[in-house]
Amino acid sequence: MSVDFSKYKQDFPILSREVHPGKKLIYLDSTASTQKPQIVLDAMDDYYHRHNANIHRGVYTISEEATELYENARAKVARFIHAPSARSIVFTRNTTESINLVAFTWGRKNLKENDLVLLTELEHHSNIVPWQILVQEKKIRIEFIPVLPDGILDMNAYKNLLEKKPKLVAFAHMSNVLGTITPVKEMTTLAHQVGAIVLIDGAQSVPHLPVDIQDIDAEFLAFSAHKMCGPTGIGALYGKFDLLNEMPPFLGGGDMIRKVTFEGFSTNDVPAKFEAGTPAIAEAVGFGAAIDYLSSIGMEEIAKHEQEIALYGLRRLEESGGIKVIGPHNQRGGVLAFDMSGIHPHDVAQILDSEGIAVRAGHHCAQPLHIKFGLPATTRASFYLYNSKEDVDSLIKGLDKVKMMFD
Repeated sequence: MSVDFSKYKQDFPILSREVHPGKKLIYLDSTASTQKPQIVLDAMDDYYHRHNANIHRGVYTISEEATELYENARAKVARFIHAPSARSIVFTRNTTESINLVAFTWGRKNLKENDLVLLTELEHHSNIVPWQILVQEKKIRIEFIPVLPDGILDMNAYKNLLEKKPKLVAFAHMSNVLGTITPVKEMTTLAHQVGAIVLIDGAQSVPHLPVDIQDIDAEFLAFSAHKMCGPTGIGALYGKFDLLNEMPPFLGGGDMIRKVTFEGFSTNDVPAKFEAGTPAIAEAVGFGAAIDYLSSIGMEEIAKHEQEIALYGLRRLEESGGIKVIGPHNQRGGVLAFDMSGIHPHDVAQILDSEGIAVRAGHHCAQPLHIKFGLPATTRASFYLYNSKEDVDSLIKGLDKVKMMFD
């Protein structure tokens, strides 16, 4: 029996707002950041009203309560991605910081001059720039797995690149532009066969697909709370415990230390070793509440719902005429990036906003990918559990207005 997703829209207070007179918000930018259900807002409000205190060090009641809430959230994150232990979950600010943590700790320790890192052409800047910094600093090499014209990774090229024996393969599970869902398990298995470790950018997959990190068997997985109904300012890095244990600390300060003297310091145990200073406690509570909310619906059902909307949207856009959607027709997530011939995406987005429709315009932090497709920018509509086919119909109606104005 399929889930009735129409009922979930009422869980998100912002979606009842009129952003212009008579124009209720139609939010189609969930790839950038998702809206928050009332349950998440309430959880964070309750923390500040009843439990607000610093964690781990206080022996008084509300500090112990705050510590329990924070660590319970870590356990929820671990269960959500099927991690073997909560100790393998490091809280960070976001996916970007998680990837930087790996690059600047594991990378600086283990990569040397001429070592090869493999990325893909569909990566977000967050999974390109940290490695480019190591190119400048340590003179490592980067090569890119090509994307075919239909938006699918060239797996034959990937297998050929693996013959060069890379030390690390890092790639997105789902493209934030093309919606391409990469074959993560196959890619991880192939990488391991040549001795490479694997980092997966899960910013777009963990919020939208069932993800079992033990089944995939990648060494690292990075993702963000704000893309999965949670608050901004907190994300997570999963790492295989032995690797995390061997890595040097990322930042220095309180809570990441075991002992400090005038002569030096020793580090705390994982994951505290990577969580210097007062963490985002309220945000962790909100993260845990978001996971409870998504789990109550079911990730398989969410993925199915989004893909139905995406395929419906793809068909409607292609029927509309004068619009080119980039990316695959199958095996894609709820993301539709498109080009309207002769009309700049910023103009498209501004006109849609006048109708209450929120979309993203620009290169979406994926400039190399846009260069690959010969486009300076695209307009992107992206969907989540609170969207419907009626939202797609409203988008098409808004695009008809764009065409009329420019004709």
